[in-house]
Amino acid sequence: MAVAVEIPKLGNTVEECLISKWLKEEGQAVVAGEAVVEIETDKTSFEVEAPVDGTVLARFFNQGALVPVFTKLFVIGNPGESVEEFRPQAEGASGAGAVRSEEPSEQSAHPEPVARAGADAAVASSSAAWSPRARRFAEEHNFYPQAVAGSGPGGRVLENDLRVLYHNSARVSDAAGQGVRNGAFAPREGSGIGGMVLASDLGAPESRISGVREKIARRLRESLAGTAQYTLNTSADARGLLLLRARIKASTSAPEININDLMTFCTVQALLEAPHLNVLFVDGTIRQSRGVHIGFACDTPRGLLVPVVHDAQALSAAALAARIKELSGKAVEGTISADDLSGGTFTISNLGGLGVESFTPVLNPPQVAILGVNAIQLKAVRKNGMVEFIDSIGLSLTLDHQVIDGAPGARFLKVLREKIESVEQICTI
Repeated sequence: MAVAVEIPKLGNTVEECLISKWLKEEGQAVVAGEAVVEIETDKTSFEVEAPVDGTVLARFFNQGALVPVFTKLFVIGNPGESVEEFRPQAEGASGAGAVRSEEPSEQSAHPEPVARAGADAAVASSSAAWSPRARRFAEEHNFYPQAVAGSGPGGRVLENDLRVLYHNSARVSDAAGQGVRNGAFAPREGSGIGGMVLASDLGAPESRISGVREKIARRLRESLAGTAQYTLNTSADARGLLLLRARIKASTSAPEININDLMTFCTVQALLEAPHLNVLFVDGTIRQSRGVHIGFACDTPRGLLVPVVHDAQALSAAALAARIKELSGKAVEGTISADDLSGGTFTISNLGGLGVESFTPVLNPPQVAILGVNAIQLKAVRKNGMVEFIDSIGLSLTLDHQVIDGAPGARFLKVLREKIESVEQICTI
């Protein structure tokens, strides 16, 4: 019996995927679990596998097509079975487009993908697919050359291919090109004849945000519109954190653990004692999580990502630190999997390393809480009738008032402060 395989839903912000490489041809036998096609989102790439043993009866989209999620990609079955009932509508994809016949022509076998800045901008490249980063560069600079020699695998157009072509094109004046080579940013549109970018245009404000930034913006608007957010601010004695960090740095055998890792470990321990914050609020129902799946905000070249350490409560401080570094590296490189970007139950956003003294983190629904970690500063405190200055770390906790009232939120912060101030005792290295 023929089985159709579709693009899965990969998180709340992914709406479409790029068919980057077919790994199996039509008529080729596959076994369950074997990769059939490689696809990309604006954040990462991954493989779609065959769910059953059989033969690839049909591939519905050419390499380079931009296809919405939940769209059928290919069919696995027995030779001779019909696939027409599974064939998606052609208008569901852009770029290389849907395959319209079982035997594609020479032209469709080497599709001409389309880079799009919007619904009214579509210019075909000369040969292979454009990478998501190349598409973003084209959108940001409104630059769609008729022909591009791609340097990627199979002639794929990469961001650097467009960047070099753009900066050496007639759209950029000699003076502006010199500014670009010195590190200045070339704006999308110029004020010279024919839209040429002049030196005076360098640094001009952007008139349109990138596709990734647009998705982040939409997600944040939905968060603010669909929740009742408020923020509690406090601080904790950070002397234990600093002493422990100094001992770790001085030791030649201790694993690499930084302040952010220690703060994440303390937060996980606090959530075990205050599980009412480790929940999801979905369709009016509070869902208690069995594990602490801690997300952490990560700044990447593609925008803000939130990798998730699943079941963080089962990890030691060293293991947690190693996992955070592993996920951060993958997020920055753009190779992180969809599974590692989903399933979080609580999020941490640390801006303390950038000197931020206080901020208001925005919730990541359906989570009901997010912790902002601020800079460590000297703070005056009164002890035994005397005033002394201690190193103090700021904490900003944003909550959804639909689920968490002020008092339970404040109690969580009290527990978290206790964990931070006793970190030397609870964190064994």
